[in-house]
Amino acid sequence: MRKLILFIVVGLVVGALLGQLMLSVPGYWLVRVGDTSLQTSFWFGLVALFVIFLLVHFLLRLLWQLRRPFSRIKLWNSRTRHRQALKRTVSGLVALAEGRWKRAERTLTRAADDSSVPLVNYLSAALAAHYQGRFDRAEELLREAHRSTSGADSAVGLLEAQLLLDRGLREQALAILTRLEQQTPDHPQLLKLLKQAYVGVGDWEGVRRILPRLVRHSLIDEAERVELEKRTYRELTLQAPAFAASTAISPLSGRTVNELERVRELWADMPDVLRLDADMLLLYVDALVRNGEAEHAEQLLRQALKDRWSARLVLRYGLIEVDPQLQLKFAEQWLQERPNDPELLLTLGRLSLRNAYWGKAQEYFEASHRQRPSGTACAELARLYTNLGEYNKSQFYFRKSVELLDRALPELPQPSAAKR
Repeated sequence: MRKLILFIVVGLVVGALLGQLMLSVPGYWLVRVGDTSLQTSFWFGLVALFVIFLLVHFLLRLLWQLRRPFSRIKLWNSRTRHRQALKRTVSGLVALAEGRWKRAERTLTRAADDSSVPLVNYLSAALAAHYQGRFDRAEELLREAHRSTSGADSAVGLLEAQLLLDRGLREQALAILTRLEQQTPDHPQLLKLLKQAYVGVGDWEGVRRILPRLVRHSLIDEAERVELEKRTYRELTLQAPAFAASTAISPLSGRTVNELERVRELWADMPDVLRLDADMLLLYVDALVRNGEAEHAEQLLRQALKDRWSARLVLRYGLIEVDPQLQLKFAEQWLQERPNDPELLLTLGRLSLRNAYWGKAQEYFEASHRQRPSGTACAELARLYTNLGEYNKSQFYFRKSVELLDRALPELPQPSAAKR
Protein backbone atom coordinates (compact mmCIF):
# COMPACT_ATOMS: atom_id res chain seq x y z
CA MET A 1 0.00 0.00 0.00
CA ARG A 2 2.78 2.36 0.89
CA LYS A 3 4.53 1.61 -2.42
CA LEU A 4 1.33 2.37 -4.36
CA ILE A 5 0.84 5.70 -2.56
CA LEU A 6 4.51 6.54 -3.16
CA PHE A 7 4.14 5.65 -6.84
CA ILE A 8 1.03 7.91 -7.21
CA VAL A 9 2.76 10.79 -5.47
CA VAL A 10 5.85 10.44 -7.66
CA GLY A 11 3.61 10.26 -10.77
CA LEU A 12 1.78 13.45 -9.78
CA VAL A 13 5.02 15.27 -9.12
CA VAL A 14 6.52 14.18 -12.45
CA GLY A 15 3.27 15.11 -14.26
CA ALA A 16 3.24 18.54 -12.67
CA LEU A 17 6.87 19.12 -13.61
CA LEU A 18 6.23 18.02 -17.21
CA GLY A 19 3.14 20.26 -17.38
CA GLN A 20 5.12 23.21 -16.11
CA LEU A 21 7.89 22.38 -18.56
CA MET A 22 5.41 22.25 -21.49
CA LEU A 23 4.04 25.70 -20.53
CA SER A 24 7.45 27.26 -20.08
CA VAL A 25 8.95 25.78 -23.29
CA PRO A 26 6.63 26.51 -26.22
CA GLY A 27 7.46 25.41 -29.76
CA TYR A 28 6.19 23.49 -32.74
CA TRP A 29 7.14 20.86 -35.38
CA LEU A 30 6.80 21.71 -39.06
CA VAL A 31 7.12 18.94 -41.61
CA ARG A 32 6.78 19.93 -45.28
CA VAL A 33 6.80 17.52 -48.21
CA GLY A 34 6.28 19.25 -51.55
CA ASP A 35 3.17 21.39 -51.34
CA THR A 36 1.92 19.57 -48.28
CA SER A 37 2.89 20.70 -44.80
CA LEU A 38 2.13 19.39 -41.32
CA GLN A 39 2.46 21.48 -38.16
CA THR A 40 2.01 20.41 -34.55
CA SER A 41 3.18 21.49 -31.14
CA PHE A 42 6.64 20.53 -29.99
CA TRP A 43 5.52 18.24 -27.19
CA PHE A 44 2.84 16.49 -29.23
CA GLY A 45 5.39 15.85 -31.96
CA LEU A 46 7.83 14.52 -29.39
CA VAL A 47 5.22 12.08 -28.09
CA ALA A 48 4.33 11.11 -31.66
CA LEU A 49 7.99 10.35 -32.45
CA PHE A 50 8.26 8.22 -29.34
CA VAL A 51 5.13 6.29 -30.32
CA ILE A 52 6.48 5.76 -33.86
CA PHE A 53 9.75 4.49 -32.40
CA LEU A 54 7.87 2.00 -30.24
CA LEU A 55 5.81 0.80 -33.21
CA VAL A 56 8.88 0.28 -35.39
CA HIS A 57 10.61 -1.52 -32.54
CA PHE A 58 7.71 -3.90 -31.97
CA LEU A 59 7.32 -4.46 -35.73
CA LEU A 60 10.99 -5.50 -36.06
CA ARG A 61 10.67 -7.82 -33.10
CA LEU A 62 7.63 -9.40 -34.66
CA LEU A 63 9.49 -10.01 -37.91
CA TRP A 64 12.41 -11.54 -35.95
CA GLN A 65 10.03 -13.83 -34.09
CA LEU A 66 8.51 -14.94 -37.38
CA ARG A 67 12.01 -16.04 -38.52
CA ARG A 68 12.83 -18.01 -35.35
CA PRO A 69 10.43 -20.94 -35.87
CA PHE A 70 12.38 -22.13 -38.92
CA SER A 71 15.64 -22.00 -36.97
CA ARG A 72 14.07 -23.82 -34.04
CA ILE A 73 12.70 -26.51 -36.32
CA LYS A 74 16.15 -26.97 -37.82
CA LEU A 75 17.76 -27.17 -34.36
CA TRP A 76 15.12 -29.63 -33.16
CA ASN A 77 15.65 -31.78 -36.23
CA SER A 78 19.42 -31.78 -35.68
CA ARG A 79 19.09 -32.76 -32.03
CA THR A 80 16.66 -35.52 -32.94
CA ARG A 81 19.10 -36.96 -35.48
CA HIS A 82 21.93 -36.82 -32.92
CA ARG A 83 19.81 -38.61 -30.31
CA GLN A 84 18.85 -41.31 -32.81
CA ALA A 85 22.50 -41.64 -33.90
CA LEU A 86 23.55 -42.03 -30.27
CA LYS A 87 20.98 -44.80 -29.77
CA ARG A 88 22.18 -46.56 -32.92
CA THR A 89 25.81 -46.21 -31.86
CA VAL A 90 25.08 -47.75 -28.46
CA SER A 91 23.11 -50.54 -30.14
CA GLY A 92 26.01 -51.17 -32.54
CA LEU A 93 28.56 -51.29 -29.73
CA VAL A 94 26.39 -53.76 -27.83
CA ALA A 95 26.15 -55.94 -30.94
CA LEU A 96 29.93 -55.72 -31.32
CA ALA A 97 30.44 -56.82 -27.72
CA GLU A 98 28.02 -59.73 -28.24
CA GLY A 99 29.84 -60.89 -31.37
CA ARG A 100 27.08 -60.01 -33.84
CA TRP A 101 29.55 -58.56 -36.31
CA LYS A 102 27.30 -58.00 -39.31
CA ARG A 103 24.65 -56.15 -37.34
CA ALA A 104 27.28 -54.12 -35.51
CA GLU A 105 28.94 -53.02 -38.74
CA ARG A 106 25.65 -52.04 -40.39
CA THR A 107 24.29 -50.14 -37.36
CA LEU A 108 27.50 -48.30 -36.58
CA THR A 109 28.06 -47.28 -40.20
CA ARG A 110 24.53 -45.91 -40.63
CA ALA A 111 24.83 -43.84 -37.46
CA ALA A 112 28.26 -42.43 -38.31
CA ASP A 113 27.10 -39.40 -40.36
CA ASP A 114 24.88 -38.02 -37.57
CA SER A 115 27.07 -39.16 -34.67
CA SER A 116 28.87 -36.59 -32.55
CA VAL A 117 31.85 -38.99 -32.45
CA PRO A 118 32.02 -40.56 -35.94
CA LEU A 119 35.55 -41.80 -35.23
CA VAL A 120 34.17 -44.27 -32.69
CA ASN A 121 31.56 -45.49 -35.16
CA TYR A 122 34.01 -46.07 -38.01
CA LEU A 123 36.70 -47.71 -35.86
CA SER A 124 34.18 -50.05 -34.24
CA ALA A 125 32.63 -50.86 -37.61
CA ALA A 126 36.10 -51.62 -39.01
CA LEU A 127 36.64 -54.03 -36.13
CA ALA A 128 33.34 -55.74 -36.87
CA ALA A 129 34.19 -56.03 -40.57
CA HIS A 130 37.59 -57.50 -39.68
CA TYR A 131 35.99 -60.18 -37.50
CA GLN A 132 33.77 -61.13 -40.45
CA GLY A 133 36.84 -61.62 -42.61
CA ARG A 134 35.93 -58.61 -44.78
CA PHE A 135 39.41 -57.13 -44.68
CA ASP A 136 38.98 -54.78 -47.65
CA ARG A 137 35.85 -53.32 -46.05
CA ALA A 138 37.72 -52.90 -42.77
CA GLU A 139 40.46 -50.93 -44.54
CA GLU A 140 37.83 -48.75 -46.23
CA LEU A 141 36.19 -47.99 -42.87
CA LEU A 142 39.57 -47.11 -41.40
CA ARG A 143 40.09 -44.58 -44.17
CA GLU A 144 36.65 -43.13 -43.41
CA ALA A 145 37.62 -42.87 -39.76
CA HIS A 146 40.77 -40.98 -40.70
CA ARG A 147 38.79 -38.53 -42.84
CA SER A 148 36.04 -38.05 -40.25
CA THR A 149 38.22 -36.66 -37.47
CA SER A 150 41.33 -34.54 -37.64
CA GLY A 151 44.20 -35.56 -35.36
CA ALA A 152 43.10 -39.20 -35.24
CA ASP A 153 46.25 -40.60 -36.90
CA SER A 154 47.39 -42.46 -33.79
CA ALA A 155 44.02 -44.04 -33.02
CA VAL A 156 43.44 -45.18 -36.61
CA GLY A 157 47.03 -46.35 -37.06
CA LEU A 158 47.05 -48.37 -33.84
CA LEU A 159 43.84 -50.18 -34.73
CA GLU A 160 45.05 -50.81 -38.28
CA ALA A 161 48.31 -52.26 -36.94
CA GLN A 162 46.40 -54.45 -34.49
CA LEU A 163 44.20 -55.82 -37.26
CA LEU A 164 47.24 -56.49 -39.46
CA LEU A 165 48.93 -58.36 -36.62
CA ASP A 166 45.79 -60.44 -36.15
CA ARG A 167 46.03 -61.38 -39.85
CA GLY A 168 49.71 -62.29 -39.50
CA LEU A 169 50.89 -59.36 -41.65
CA ARG A 170 53.61 -58.40 -39.19
CA GLU A 171 55.89 -56.53 -41.60
CA GLN A 172 53.07 -54.20 -42.70
CA ALA A 173 52.00 -53.65 -39.11
CA LEU A 174 55.59 -52.90 -38.11
CA ALA A 175 55.88 -50.26 -40.84
CA ILE A 176 52.83 -48.44 -39.45
CA LEU A 177 54.00 -48.76 -35.84
CA THR A 178 57.48 -47.50 -36.68
CA ARG A 179 55.96 -44.39 -38.25
CA LEU A 180 53.71 -43.82 -35.22
CA GLU A 181 56.65 -44.32 -32.86
CA GLN A 182 58.29 -41.19 -34.25
CA GLN A 183 55.22 -39.19 -33.18
CA THR A 184 54.42 -40.80 -29.82
CA PRO A 185 57.40 -42.93 -28.72
CA ASP A 186 56.03 -43.65 -25.23
CA HIS A 187 52.43 -44.51 -26.12
CA PRO A 188 51.58 -47.64 -24.03
CA GLN A 189 49.47 -49.41 -26.67
CA LEU A 190 52.05 -48.58 -29.32
CA LEU A 191 54.80 -50.19 -27.25
CA LYS A 192 52.71 -53.32 -26.67
CA LEU A 193 52.04 -53.70 -30.39
CA LEU A 194 55.69 -52.99 -31.22
CA LYS A 195 56.75 -55.78 -28.89
CA GLN A 196 54.32 -58.18 -30.55
CA ALA A 197 55.46 -57.16 -34.03
CA TYR A 198 59.18 -57.31 -33.27
CA VAL A 199 58.87 -60.76 -31.70
CA GLY A 200 56.74 -61.92 -34.63
CA VAL A 201 59.28 -60.91 -37.28
CA GLY A 202 62.27 -61.95 -35.15
CA ASP A 203 63.66 -58.40 -34.84
CA TRP A 204 65.33 -58.92 -31.47
CA GLU A 205 67.36 -55.76 -31.77
CA GLY A 206 64.06 -53.89 -31.89
CA VAL A 207 62.85 -55.76 -28.81
CA ARG A 208 66.08 -54.86 -26.98
CA ARG A 209 65.59 -51.21 -27.91
CA ILE A 210 62.05 -50.90 -26.51
CA LEU A 211 62.55 -53.11 -23.44
CA PRO A 212 63.51 -50.21 -21.12
CA ARG A 213 60.34 -48.33 -22.12
CA LEU A 214 58.18 -51.41 -21.57
CA VAL A 215 59.59 -51.71 -18.06
CA ARG A 216 59.40 -47.97 -17.33
CA HIS A 217 55.70 -47.85 -18.19
CA SER A 218 54.94 -51.13 -16.33
CA LEU A 219 53.66 -52.77 -19.51
CA ILE A 220 55.21 -56.14 -18.62
CA ASP A 221 55.50 -57.79 -15.22
CA GLU A 222 58.77 -58.95 -13.70
CA ALA A 223 58.45 -62.56 -14.83
CA GLU A 224 57.74 -61.54 -18.43
CA ARG A 225 60.58 -59.02 -18.35
CA VAL A 226 63.10 -61.66 -17.27
CA GLU A 227 61.86 -64.15 -19.86
CA LEU A 228 61.75 -61.60 -22.69
CA GLU A 229 65.14 -60.15 -21.78
CA LYS A 230 66.74 -63.58 -21.72
CA ARG A 231 65.15 -64.62 -25.00
CA THR A 232 66.18 -61.34 -26.65
CA TYR A 233 69.86 -61.62 -25.76
CA ARG A 234 69.87 -65.34 -26.50
CA GLU A 235 68.51 -64.78 -30.02
CA LEU A 236 70.85 -61.85 -30.63
CA THR A 237 73.80 -63.99 -29.56
CA LEU A 238 72.69 -66.85 -31.80
CA GLN A 239 72.33 -64.40 -34.70
CA ALA A 240 75.83 -63.02 -34.13
CA PRO A 241 77.44 -65.28 -36.80
CA ALA A 242 75.46 -63.29 -39.36
CA PHE A 243 77.71 -60.35 -38.48
CA ALA A 244 80.91 -62.19 -39.29
CA ALA A 245 81.26 -60.44 -42.65
CA SER A 246 83.62 -57.49 -42.65
CA THR A 247 80.88 -55.16 -43.92
CA ALA A 248 78.52 -55.87 -41.01
CA ILE A 249 77.57 -52.97 -38.76
CA SER A 250 76.83 -53.52 -35.07
CA PRO A 251 73.51 -51.98 -33.96
CA LEU A 252 75.03 -51.37 -30.54
CA SER A 253 78.18 -49.50 -31.51
CA GLY A 254 77.38 -48.47 -35.08
CA ARG A 255 80.74 -49.68 -36.40
CA THR A 256 81.97 -52.61 -38.47
CA VAL A 257 82.37 -55.75 -36.34
CA ASN A 258 83.00 -59.46 -36.65
CA GLU A 259 81.18 -62.21 -34.76
CA LEU A 260 83.42 -62.11 -31.69
CA GLU A 261 83.17 -58.34 -31.32
CA ARG A 262 79.41 -58.50 -31.73
CA VAL A 263 79.08 -61.17 -29.03
CA ARG A 264 81.35 -59.22 -26.70
CA GLU A 265 79.25 -56.09 -27.18
CA LEU A 266 76.09 -58.04 -26.37
CA TRP A 267 77.74 -59.59 -23.30
CA ALA A 268 78.81 -56.15 -22.04
CA ASP A 269 75.34 -54.70 -22.69
CA MET A 270 73.60 -57.63 -21.00
CA PRO A 271 72.10 -57.13 -17.52
CA ASP A 272 74.15 -58.64 -14.69
CA VAL A 273 71.48 -61.21 -13.87
CA LEU A 274 71.73 -62.64 -17.40
CA ARG A 275 75.51 -62.91 -17.23
CA LEU A 276 74.94 -65.21 -14.24
CA ASP A 277 72.57 -67.40 -16.23
CA ALA A 278 74.03 -70.76 -17.29
CA ASP A 279 72.36 -70.72 -20.72
CA MET A 280 73.71 -67.29 -21.60
CA LEU A 281 77.17 -68.11 -20.28
CA LEU A 282 77.32 -71.29 -22.35
CA LEU A 283 76.32 -69.38 -25.49
CA TYR A 284 79.07 -66.84 -24.82
CA VAL A 285 81.60 -69.59 -24.11
CA ASP A 286 80.72 -71.39 -27.36
CA ALA A 287 81.22 -68.14 -29.31
CA LEU A 288 84.59 -67.55 -27.63
CA VAL A 289 85.78 -71.08 -28.38
CA ARG A 290 84.57 -70.84 -31.97
CA ASN A 291 86.62 -67.67 -32.44
CA GLY A 292 89.86 -68.95 -30.89
CA GLU A 293 89.29 -67.54 -27.38
CA ALA A 294 89.24 -70.90 -25.57
CA GLU A 295 91.51 -69.65 -22.74
CA HIS A 296 89.13 -66.81 -21.96
CA ALA A 297 86.22 -69.24 -22.08
CA GLU A 298 87.98 -71.59 -19.65
CA GLN A 299 88.58 -68.73 -17.21
CA LEU A 300 84.95 -67.65 -17.37
CA LEU A 301 83.71 -71.18 -16.71
CA ARG A 302 86.16 -71.70 -13.87
CA GLN A 303 85.13 -68.43 -12.21
CA ALA A 304 81.45 -69.21 -12.71
CA LEU A 305 81.85 -72.67 -11.14
CA LYS A 306 83.64 -71.08 -8.22
CA ASP A 307 80.72 -68.70 -7.63
CA ARG A 308 77.89 -71.15 -8.27
CA TRP A 309 77.99 -74.85 -9.10
CA SER A 310 76.26 -76.04 -12.26
CA ALA A 311 76.25 -79.51 -13.77
CA ARG A 312 75.97 -78.09 -17.29
CA LEU A 313 78.90 -75.75 -16.78
CA VAL A 314 81.17 -78.45 -15.36
CA LEU A 315 80.35 -80.76 -18.28
CA ARG A 316 81.21 -77.96 -20.72
CA TYR A 317 84.45 -77.34 -18.84
CA GLY A 318 85.57 -80.88 -19.65
CA LEU A 319 85.13 -80.23 -23.40
CA ILE A 320 87.33 -77.13 -23.63
CA GLU A 321 90.85 -77.78 -24.93
CA VAL A 322 93.27 -75.37 -23.28
CA ASP A 323 95.82 -76.77 -20.81
CA PRO A 324 94.60 -80.29 -19.91
CA GLN A 325 96.98 -80.68 -16.98
CA LEU A 326 95.97 -77.37 -15.41
CA GLN A 327 92.30 -78.10 -16.06
CA LEU A 328 92.61 -81.54 -14.44
CA LYS A 329 94.28 -79.93 -11.43
CA PHE A 330 91.43 -77.47 -10.95
CA ALA A 331 88.79 -80.18 -11.44
CA GLU A 332 90.43 -82.47 -8.87
CA GLN A 333 90.35 -79.58 -6.38
CA TRP A 334 86.60 -79.35 -6.93
CA LEU A 335 86.36 -83.11 -6.32
CA GLN A 336 87.52 -82.60 -2.73
CA GLU A 337 84.34 -80.62 -2.04
CA ARG A 338 82.06 -82.77 -4.25
CA PRO A 339 83.46 -86.32 -4.21
CA ASN A 340 80.22 -87.93 -5.41
CA ASP A 341 79.22 -85.54 -8.16
CA PRO A 342 78.54 -87.68 -11.30
CA GLU A 343 78.99 -84.77 -13.79
CA LEU A 344 82.28 -83.75 -12.19
CA LEU A 345 83.52 -87.35 -12.26
CA LEU A 346 82.58 -87.58 -15.95
CA THR A 347 84.47 -84.35 -16.64
CA LEU A 348 87.50 -85.66 -14.73
CA GLY A 349 87.44 -88.78 -16.88
CA ARG A 350 87.48 -86.71 -20.06
CA LEU A 351 90.26 -84.46 -18.79
CA SER A 352 92.22 -87.58 -17.86
CA LEU A 353 91.86 -88.83 -21.44
CA ARG A 354 93.31 -85.54 -22.70
CA ASN A 355 96.28 -86.10 -20.42
CA ALA A 356 96.59 -89.75 -21.62
CA TYR A 357 95.89 -91.03 -18.10
CA TRP A 358 93.95 -94.08 -19.31
CA GLY A 359 93.65 -95.84 -15.96
CA LYS A 360 92.55 -92.68 -14.14
CA ALA A 361 90.02 -91.98 -16.88
CA GLN A 362 88.61 -95.49 -16.47
CA GLU A 363 88.27 -95.01 -12.70
CA TYR A 364 86.54 -91.66 -13.04
CA PHE A 365 84.08 -92.94 -15.68
CA GLU A 366 83.20 -95.99 -13.59
CA ALA A 367 82.79 -93.83 -10.46
CA SER A 368 80.48 -91.51 -12.37
CA HIS A 369 78.43 -94.49 -13.56
CA ARG A 370 78.17 -95.86 -10.01
CA GLN A 371 76.90 -92.54 -8.67
CA ARG A 372 74.29 -92.25 -11.42
CA PRO A 373 73.91 -94.79 -14.22
CA SER A 374 74.46 -92.83 -17.38
CA GLY A 375 74.47 -93.77 -21.04
CA THR A 376 77.16 -91.14 -21.63
CA ALA A 377 79.51 -92.61 -19.02
CA CYS A 378 78.92 -96.12 -20.39
CA ALA A 379 79.60 -94.91 -23.94
CA GLU A 380 82.88 -93.32 -22.78
CA LEU A 381 83.86 -96.57 -21.07
CA ALA A 382 82.92 -98.65 -24.13
CA ARG A 383 85.06 -96.44 -26.37
CA LEU A 384 87.97 -96.47 -23.91
CA TYR A 385 87.94 -100.28 -23.50
CA THR A 386 87.73 -100.73 -27.26
CA ASN A 387 90.88 -98.67 -27.74
CA LEU A 388 92.57 -100.55 -24.89
CA GLY A 389 91.77 -103.84 -26.62
CA GLU A 390 89.42 -105.10 -23.89
CA TYR A 391 86.56 -105.96 -26.19
CA ASN A 392 84.47 -107.93 -23.70
CA LYS A 393 84.27 -104.94 -21.33
CA SER A 394 83.73 -102.68 -24.30
CA GLN A 395 80.72 -104.75 -25.43
CA PHE A 396 79.37 -104.87 -21.88
CA TYR A 397 79.37 -101.08 -21.50
CA PHE A 398 78.11 -100.59 -25.03
CA ARG A 399 75.05 -102.73 -24.21
CA LYS A 400 74.64 -100.81 -20.95
CA SER A 401 74.67 -97.51 -22.77
CA VAL A 402 72.03 -98.77 -25.22
CA GLU A 403 69.85 -100.05 -22.35
CA LEU A 404 70.07 -96.75 -20.51
CA LEU A 405 69.26 -94.85 -23.69
CA ASP A 406 66.31 -97.18 -24.35
CA ARG A 407 64.90 -96.43 -20.88
CA ALA A 408 64.93 -92.72 -21.66
CA LEU A 409 62.88 -93.21 -24.83
CA PRO A 410 59.08 -92.72 -24.69
CA GLU A 411 56.77 -95.74 -24.62
CA LEU A 412 55.78 -96.44 -28.23
CA PRO A 413 54.36 -99.50 -30.02
CA GLN A 414 57.08 -101.81 -31.40
CA PRO A 415 56.87 -104.77 -33.81
CA SER A 416 56.95 -108.12 -31.94
CA ALA A 417 58.87 -111.18 -33.08
CA ALA A 418 55.60 -113.08 -33.72
CA LYS A 419 54.45 -110.51 -36.30
CA ARG A 420 57.62 -110.64 -38.36
